[in-house]
Amino acid sequence: MIAPRKLTVSVLAYSGALLFFVVPFLFIGLTAVKSRQQASLLDLSWPTQWQLWENLTAVIEARDYMMIQAFINSAIITVASVTLIVVFSAMVGFVLNRRKTSWNKMIGFLVLSGLMIPPAIVPTIWMLQQLGIFRTLHSMVLIEVAYNISFGIILYRAFFSTIPRDLDEAAIMDGAGPLTLFFKVMMPLLKPVTVTCIVVQSVVIFNDFVHPLYYLPGDDNVTIQLTLYNFQSMFNTAYNLLFMNILVITVPMLIVFLIFNRQIVSGMTSGAIKG
Repeated sequence: MIAPRKLTVSVLAYSGALLFFVVPFLFIGLTAVKSRQQASLLDLSWPTQWQLWENLTAVIEARDYMMIQAFINSAIITVASVTLIVVFSAMVGFVLNRRKTSWNKMIGFLVLSGLMIPPAIVPTIWMLQQLGIFRTLHSMVLIEVAYNISFGIILYRAFFSTIPRDLDEAAIMDGAGPLTLFFKVMMPLLKPVTVTCIVVQSVVIFNDFVHPLYYLPGDDNVTIQLTLYNFQSMFNTAYNLLFMNILVITVPMLIVFLIFNRQIVSGMTSGAIKG
């Protein structure tokens, strides 16, 4: 028998989830399949005329199939950035956890600063221009790595606390060098936190709107989030196509997040008890 207080809390929690998550997504889905005239009303009503295929085709074909190129660019940036973040975060987390020096507190402070201090946009653009890599995909990869690596370092550092040091000593006694110890002994044990890091960072980077807007201006290297500008302007907005674009962008990452939900929670909580 469920206690009345627990039942009330459960009902409020599910009602809040329905209000803040399901209803907005339902509004996006319904608006995306409406005609342009009905979508302009911006109400939560059933479509009088279903235009799912017509709107989807229009979104994909807009501006010479820009969405396809944007998907490719976003995929390249996401895969390259996440790969570098996983490798470097694991290395830094391993060193910070295993080597206790007087520099650890300072390094830990700098890592936390990467999460708290907002990025300096104008100096970063100036530096990229001086290096001759402004408006390029590889510069965007470096930007994403720099802005998101702190989260990965914190995850891996906490997870290494759950791996006994005896394993390191046994591998070293068997003749394993630093790289062998890390890549052949430690990396296979990092699967839970690695899955968490890959999924979370992929969602964040793939859905990043602000940084590509600053560092990748123009249509040559447009990312998937910037295609939202194709259907809105100062005086006219095609809300049915705009919300169809949002739906196309959101669904892939939402599916990935739902599939790996348990792994994400497992990786986030690993190392939470042991310091």
